[in-house]
Amino acid sequence: MWDYTDKVNDHFRNPRNVGKVDHPDGTGEVGSLACGDALKLMFKLDDAGRIKEAKFQTFGCASAIASSSALTEMIIGKTLEEAEKITNKDIAEYLGGLPKQKVHCSVMGREALEAAIYNYRTGKKWDKDLEGEVVCHCFGVTDKEIERVTRENNVKTLEELTNACKAGGGCGNCLPDLQKIIDRVHAEMNAPSAPEKAPLTNLQRIHLIEDVIDREIRPALRQDGGDLELIDVDGNTVKVRFRGACSGCIISEITLKDVVEARLKENVSDEICIEEVK
Repeated sequence: MWDYTDKVNDHFRNPRNVGKVDHPDGTGEVGSLACGDALKLMFKLDDAGRIKEAKFQTFGCASAIASSSALTEMIIGKTLEEAEKITNKDIAEYLGGLPKQKVHCSVMGREALEAAIYNYRTGKKWDKDLEGEVVCHCFGVTDKEIERVTRENNVKTLEELTNACKAGGGCGNCLPDLQKIIDRVHAEMNAPSAPEKAPLTNLQRIHLIEDVIDREIRPALRQDGGDLELIDVDGNTVKVRFRGACSGCIISEITLKDVVEARLKENVSDEICIEEVK
């Protein structure tokens, strides 16, 4: 017998929002009877774009029913943007926790919500194959779903992954591939972040501006008999003066913005602003 919380038992014995929504705006169906769990979620929006009605039909265990019931209560009153931020961990926490072997029931709820929102936005039925390549063929679980479940639930072992989304719970042929995905996701999660660059001093900033002008701007101008002189640097404002053929040229203003300022923004700072000194 599973050790369910009082809230899980309450939502199982007294499920909220069971049934169908007439003319729903979005419908999502996930799972299958062959896998032991299936869920259909429907919702309707009000004039303000918030979910005013949500109902479900499910075939599954107490955890599946409770998770579906809880999800409908969680999304009513929310916009789609707010609702799609709900994770399976949020559903489980709303219920006071689920046995580790039943975490997949909350995952199924989140997937049904994702499918219903996809249906509303595209008018199409959600196909998990669109979200990646199927790795576990027994339960139709894709690599993208495994990656997401691993991140959201900090899955570290194959057993934890099977509990979370059933992947690997059938024939077992996919277990080596599942382990590779788990290892790769954790390698990405634990990869050291790039150290932040220290801000440039004023002197370093001026030297960098001079270097960019010398390397990337002045050679091009000199090919046409022109030149550029750095006059001053005041914060993010760089003051320059055109020389030679560039001085008084009818396209000097275009050159100033599209060449000089663009190169300095790319190589020094997006906040650079160029001013021409006549």
